[in-house]
Amino acid sequence: MKITNRKAFHDYHILEFLEVGIELTGAEVKSVRLGRVELGQSFARIINGEIFLINVNIPVYLGVDPKTYAPTRSRKLLLHRSQIDSLIGKTSSQGITLVPVSLYDKNNLIKLQLGLGKSKKVFDKRKVIKERDHLRRVQQELRGKE
Repeated sequence: MKITNRKAFHDYHILEFLEVGIELTGAEVKSVRLGRVELGQSFARIINGEIFLINVNIPVYLGVDPKTYAPTRSRKLLLHRSQIDSLIGKTSSQGITLVPVSLYDKNNLIKLQLGLGKSKKVFDKRKVIKERDHLRRVQQELRGKE
């Protein structure tokens, strides 16, 4: 099971990757293992020396009371103090954003791949799309000549 955030690669230049743990409840873990997670609008933020994952939508698991379940609550990320201090320095001085890239299962634990991303400009996005279209045309022409 691996859930990727394709929007992160479209909107950001990912400079560095970091594997972190995430604090989830039992019902959230069951829902994640079923692959029911939306990372599209999510981001990570440093609040009072701790890192939280904000705006991740994990829909309610069937066996849980929906009244007590909050699908988009903020979830704490688990990192070492030295890693947090490093991230605080990088995000404050260089204008870098913490973006969740993927959520996956590793050794029966749920892990999050966090990326240090620098925002792309509009012309960068257009350039990437243009290059992808060009490569697609070249591949089609090569297949047609065979």
